Amino acid sequence: MKWLILSVLVLFFSCEKDITVDLPGGDEKIVVEGYIEVGRNAYVLISTTTGYFAPVDSVSLISTTVKNALVIISDGFITDTLFSVIPEIGYVYYSNNIVGTVGRNYSLYIRTPDGKELTAETYCFPAIQLDSAWFKVQPGKDSLGFAWAHLTDPDTLGNCYRWFAKRLGKDADFIAPLGSVFNDKFINGTSYDFAFDRGRLPHSTADDDNNDERGFFKQGDTIVVKFCTVGMATFEFWRTAEQQLATNGNPFASVTFLNSNINGGIGIFEAYTPSFDTIIARNN
Repeated sequence: MKWLILSVLVLFFSCEKDITVDLPGGDEKIVVEGYIEVGRNAYVLISTTTGYFAPVDSVSLISTTVKNALVIISDGFITDTLFSVIPEIGYVYYSNNIVGTVGRNYSLYIRTPDGKELTAETYCFPAIQLDSAWFKVQPGKDSLGFAWAHLTDPDTLGNCYRWFAKRLGKDADFIAPLGSVFNDKFINGTSYDFAFDRGRLPHSTADDDNNDERGFFKQGDTIVVKFCTVGMATFEFWRTAEQQLATNGNPFASVTFLNSNINGGIGIFEAYTPSFDTIIARNN
């Protein structure tokens, strides 16, 4: 019997053959991220797509940045040509004159050195503020919990929101958790409580992002919530982008197509209006 098993194994391994699959590369596209926050200067990030299996390192990332692009933003009153913050690298283009203002429409025009033209538009909505915000420990988690808030949504269908938070002394900037955007399709004109976990930066090596504290705020944290009123295009972009992030690496996940408002490329050009709340994390 053992000789039969050995013979089958020899036959099995002798039939193995290395197969190399030549995967076609996708068409290169221009990627645009344009941000206009109320009270702050506009800026635009421009890069190109890269292959799924392409190396990810400083050299390859710099090779995807777009240099010497013509970038123009207008708010209907001022038209400004943005300047490249680091011309030898490109990527970041900054406006000295366009500042986020509630109630204004913004248009974006980009022409790359090879003649590609891209356009986009966005509108800056008034802020819809949270009624209150607080911290609550999760059952069975001792000192760990989520940030909660109470919101009264206006009785006008189509309001969209995005949530960011940061811990003073721990986080360098505001971080959006997965699922950070939502609209009022099912909650229009109502008041309700909701909660968000703690977001983490991609590839974070911080201890509390890689142990039992991952995703939780902790008693003693001072949490600043940045709650933003955004447009429908922003909602759709980040909804689909976060779905892609959530299923990254899962071969059985459904394909999610990125909803973009960039004509001639992919990405987002968005204006948003933040309101801020501070939470002292206590177990009340």
